[in-house]
Amino acid sequence: MPNYDYQCEKCDHVFEVFQSMNDPKLTDCPQEGCDGRVKRLLGTGAGIIFKGSGFYQTDYRSDSYKAGEKKDSEAASPKKEKSEKKKSKPASSD
Repeated sequence: MPNYDYQCEKCDHVFEVFQSMNDPKLTDCPQEGCDGRVKRLLGTGAGIIFKGSGFYQTDYRSDSYKAGEKKDSEAASPKKEKSEKKKSKPASSD
C-alpha cells in the first residue's frame, strides 16, 4: 500500500497518509479548527527495492571461479612477454 501526500488548500498543512489504492481520496483537512479541502500531491514514486534471488548469477562470482580466472590470466600473460622478447632481439652484425 502506498503513501500519499496531501496539502490543505486553506492552511497549507502538508501530511502523508498510508492508504490502499482502492481507498477514496481524502477531502477534509485533519488539522483542528480547519475545514479546508485537501488535494493529493504528485509524488516522485518509490525507490527501487531489490529483493529475493533476482540477480544474475554472474554478478557475484564464487571464489573458485575467481581463482580459476586468475590462473588463466597469469598463464596468458607470460606467453605475451615471451613473444615480445623474441621480436625485440637486436639484429646480428655480419
